[in-house]
Amino acid sequence: MTRSYDEERLGTLLRLLRPAPRGWVRTAQELPFARRTLDEIVAQAEADAAFRAALVVDLERALAQAGYEPDSRLVDELRTRLGER
Repeated sequence: MTRSYDEERLGTLLRLLRPAPRGWVRTAQELPFARRTLDEIVAQAEADAAFRAALVVDLERALAQAGYEPDSRLVDELRTRLGER
């Protein structure tokens, strides 16, 4: 069953919802930067064998030396991405 709502009705329904938790909002705001950073690191690892080797030996140290903050989410995601290649 498909319902049709106009924009005003949808606006009314959306206003009834509670605001998203601050943590969700902050995480959603950080996602584009995090994805760009991950893509940048993976691209550098693909283009630079020495950087990739350093990542394999000591991921956190290699990231810090390259100017990245090696937080746990970044490290976990990189381990996943680099392990799949």
